[in-house]
This record gives sequence, structure tokens and C-alpha cells, in this order.
Amino acid sequence: MKIADIQDDIAYELVSKEQIDAKIHEVAAEVDRDYAGRTPLLVAVLKGAVNTLAAFSQAVSIPVTMDFMSISTYGSGTESSGKITVRQDLSTDVRGRHILIVEDIIDSGITLDWLIKELKSRGAASVEVFALLEKPARHKVHIDVKYKGFTIPDEFVVGFGLDYDERYRNLDSIAVLDPKVYQGDQQ
Repeated sequence: MKIADIQDDIAYELVSKEQIDAKIHEVAAEVDRDYAGRTPLLVAVLKGAVNTLAAFSQAVSIPVTMDFMSISTYGSGTESSGKITVRQDLSTDVRGRHILIVEDIIDSGITLDWLIKELKSRGAASVEVFALLEKPARHKVHIDVKYKGFTIPDEFVVGFGLDYDERYRNLDSIAVLDPKVYQGDQQ
């Protein structure tokens, strides 16, 4: 889906498809070097990180395996509830594995902080993070992000897996959602 298809809902494009592709390939090259001789387990949190994981896994040239968790701190609105709910757990035993969490966005950091601690408590050999987007203005906890994508302003963004009420995930870029679309959801 292109922005032209939903122009009335979008305030502006923040990160283009071309910028996303370039950044993912840049990070993939770093990961290829850093994990040479190993087979990292890429872990994505459903549903938002699926697009990033798909593009990233195709950009790396080393062998990788993948698994998914479904973790939520959001309802249908635009604000994190802060309460972590595990909807689906990993199917892979992470003991002794080198884990690379592939994340769409770090907002408050609460979910990612929980996930890092959880994977370490399960015996992972290492846990690192690739975050396509980061919103420092919203951080409530500090996360060490080894592989960084884009730092973005405190705007509500959609596209490339990110949604508002399950819509806009298939947008091929990152865009700021026009507040008129979600007015009334914010407290």
C-alpha cells in the first residue's frame, strides 16, 4: 500500500521505503560481520515486527533461525497500557542461543525490557536488539540497542508493520497518522 491510497489519513511520510531498505541492508551487513560463524535466532514480537523481520532476514547472508512471540501492552488506542500480556510464547528453546530481537519500534521500552530479561532468564547465550525505530521522548526504561535504525519524534506512526487499530500495517513506508483519525482515543 502506498501513501496515495490513504492520503486523507496521513499527516506526512516520515521514513520512505527507500530509506527503510537502505537502513535494513546497512544493519544486516553489521550483523553478518558480528555473527559470522554463528546462527543467531531472530525473535520478533507479533504483529508489528513482522515486516521488519521479513525484510531483515532476507538482507542478512548468514544462516539464521526465526521465532515469534505475541506480547502486548496496547489495546486498540494509541497509548501503552504498561501491562504486559503474553499471547503466544516462543516455540524454540533459547538456552545457549545467540538471540537478536528484531523490533519495529521502541516506544516506552517496557515490553522490550521485559523480553530481554525473560530471554536471559531462559539461558540465552546473548541477547541483542535491532530496532528499526526509536522514540526517545517516550522511553520509560533504558534499553541498550546494538543495532539502531531511525530516531523519530514523538508522533503516532503507522506503516511497515505498525498499526492503528489493526490498519495501515501494509503501508510500505513509515508515516505520521493524522490525529483526526484517532481523536478521542488519547487520554
